[in-house]
Amino acid sequence: MLDRIPFLIGLRYTRAKRRNHFISFISLTSMLGLTLGVAVLILVLSVMNGFDHELRSRVLGMVPHTRIEAQNGVQDWKALAERLMHYDHVIGAAPYIEQQGMFSVNGRTQGAVVEGIVPNAEKKVSIIEDHMEAGSLDSLQDGSWNVVLGSLLARNLGVGVGDSVTLLVPEASITPGGVFPRLRRFNVSGIFSVGAQLDGNLAYASLGDIKTLARQAGEAQGIRLELDDLFLAHSVTRDIINDMPPGYRGIDWTYTQGNLFQAIQMEKRMIGLLLTVIVAVAAFNIVSTLVMVVTDKRADIAILRTLGATPGSIMGIFMVQGITIGVIGIVLGVIAGIGLALSIADIISWVEAVFGIQFLDPNVYFISYLPSRLELSDVGVVTGVALLLSFLSTLYPAWRAARVQPAEVLRYE
Repeated sequence: MLDRIPFLIGLRYTRAKRRNHFISFISLTSMLGLTLGVAVLILVLSVMNGFDHELRSRVLGMVPHTRIEAQNGVQDWKALAERLMHYDHVIGAAPYIEQQGMFSVNGRTQGAVVEGIVPNAEKKVSIIEDHMEAGSLDSLQDGSWNVVLGSLLARNLGVGVGDSVTLLVPEASITPGGVFPRLRRFNVSGIFSVGAQLDGNLAYASLGDIKTLARQAGEAQGIRLELDDLFLAHSVTRDIINDMPPGYRGIDWTYTQGNLFQAIQMEKRMIGLLLTVIVAVAAFNIVSTLVMVVTDKRADIAILRTLGATPGSIMGIFMVQGITIGVIGIVLGVIAGIGLALSIADIISWVEAVFGIQFLDPNVYFISYLPSRLELSDVGVVTGVALLLSFLSTLYPAWRAARVQPAEVLRYE
């Protein structure tokens, strides 16, 4: 029963109406500060997780995990693809020719990268087929001169399925009439949208058509590979190149998109650290609350000491009171944070629709919406850190309470 006394009195102090309303106000402020800090930290970490997931699943789903290129072109891409499929962690292979160019239609121009592909093979290394808004990837057959455009690229050019666009490549053709830029008219046979920056600067055409336009030596420029673990891309690429004869080179996704991925990871750590400081400030507000409570309850402490309460029991009373304030604030923050993390995309969409604004311009950001991905591990870490800070903030006031001398206090009562 004696062990329960600090717990019961601490809860009693938490529930009781205080004579000093300022102390009650400070307690409420501490609680709300913890609630807000924990909620915002969970929300921001969930949004950063969402960006990280979208980068992996969308951008890296369209960008090859690794590419194996031949200096003079791949002469027999099917044989090379079959050979590469025997390496560990390789689960897909497809030929490609990459061509920089500029699309032009009705006075509008837009630069883009045009990938020459074989549709059946491309489906094994890319998520493009799952994100077709109109048309079909199978329309890209040699000799058809069809092209599939990103949704943002098509919008900027003002074209849709069935329209024609002219592609100019940065090479010249020498004719009897002089030097002319190399160009070709394509029919728009499909539009894709992955909700990323690639929608504005990427297009697909058939491998044979781009080979003809670019005058590529060999059947293909190289082979794109899909891996079962994209974080092994560098080591797998190194192993393949070490096995290949001279004239081959490997380029993995870390060279093209690695900086973006590292930036997101760095931002998540730094933002998490900064918001943890906010939680710490809110938690240490409990210190000022308990210090004032200890001052207010000096007479009660002296009476408890004369009745036989030990310094440890007195410490326990105020630690229970401070931890109770912290736990209530943290629980409310976790509930609010989880709710916001699960609904932030809908909230932002509603705000954009009501006020006619767009927070994430796809011309600037690699996705055009605010993603959120709640992870229980983040919730657990945030809750644990907040509880630890709340506990630490009770130690000094509780220690001061335990040092109150009954004789000095009761002398003036």
